[in-house]
Amino acid sequence: MTERVEFTADGITLVGDLRVPEGPGPHPALVFTGPFTGTRDQVTGLYAARLAEAGYTTLAFDHRNWGESGGQPRRHEDPQGKLHDLRAAVSLLRARPEVDGDRIGAIGICLGGGYALKFAAFDPRVKAFAGIAGAYNNPYAMRAGMSPDGYRGTLASFTGILERQDQGGPVEYMPAVAEEGEAAMPGDEPFAYYGTSRSASPHWRNEVTRASIRELITVDNMTGADFLAPTPGIIVHGVADRFCSPEGAEEAYKRMDGPKKLVWLDARLHIDLYDAEPYVTQAVEAVTAFLGEHLHGSPAEG
Repeated sequence: MTERVEFTADGITLVGDLRVPEGPGPHPALVFTGPFTGTRDQVTGLYAARLAEAGYTTLAFDHRNWGESGGQPRRHEDPQGKLHDLRAAVSLLRARPEVDGDRIGAIGICLGGGYALKFAAFDPRVKAFAGIAGAYNNPYAMRAGMSPDGYRGTLASFTGILERQDQGGPVEYMPAVAEEGEAAMPGDEPFAYYGTSRSASPHWRNEVTRASIRELITVDNMTGADFLAPTPGIIVHGVADRFCSPEGAEEAYKRMDGPKKLVWLDARLHIDLYDAEPYVTQAVEAVTAFLGEHLHGSPAEG
């Protein structure tokens, strides 16, 4: 059973899909957060449906500024706001009679992996974390990848954009994906998902604020790994990934104290873990096995 739900965070209305598994409840529950620019009927919706079939009540929702949820400016990345959204989503789950409020996990895919990690680390209501093809952003790695001067110059370019907006100018946008030319996620691989029918959604638009990139290179979600314990965590990642590095996944795993598990899948593209088989099934099976062991009992016990 899938139910459209609305809830609020910081006065902003958020829209989600609550999936309730068959059988008597209350069930353990999972909240989802997903890729940069993604909406709930894309990657998070797929995983939410699959894990509902495994016996979990699941909530995939549109974060503020994205999809059907409220918030301004539209299609702008708000790291702190996303953590607030996740908090409100867990509050919603705990108020539902179908949910065992003491058995709630946070699942993140792609950019959502870092948000779910940081959220789970600092909200004791969350009893387990899973990151799938996760991006565990931190400014140290971003600066190292650009060089100190390059990083500083990039920050300056975004400060100029924000200054113009602060002085009354319009919000500046750029394409989210493009096979060639400028985009927040340039190149053939992101376009193969978002630029084709694979990601078809009436709620997704191929644009994002330019200032969103500043948020991506300054946010520190990796710190969640240092504070996750004693909450159990699993990281599932492809052995090759040009967009969310295996090295980042390994660093997050090493910085987690445990209980923890790291599962490598023989995926060669980041978007393989968005919707391609056998990788989605392998990820779901790994996460289901881990949650069955660590989320205070298996779904069957719900």
